[in-house]
Amino acid sequence: MRSTPLLIEATPTGGYAVHVRFEDSTSADVDLSYLLDYGGVFEPLRSVDFFQQVSVDREAGTLVWPNGVDFCPDVLYAWATGMPIGASSSETVAANAR
Repeated sequence: MRSTPLLIEATPTGGYAVHVRFEDSTSADVDLSYLLDYGGVFEPLRSVDFFQQVSVDREAGTLVWPNGVDFCPDVLYAWATGMPIGASSSETVAANAR
């Protein structure tokens, strides 16, 4: 069973930020500008125009770019919820209700 809800929407919000929404209704703006520090397959992301071509890979449930770069869905969900990686959805719901 998958513990991380699937990403269902990703909208660039300017610069290197993306608004994400998951199947459990969790949503957040995430700043991915730190990816600019990496070379290799991440090099094209330095172009804001290229970065903003981000889309959702529905099968993997995460962000993907045209060159095949994708983002770990567990990390993305942890950032969106403020919960540690691997926290159960019931823990996330309880934390968000506080």
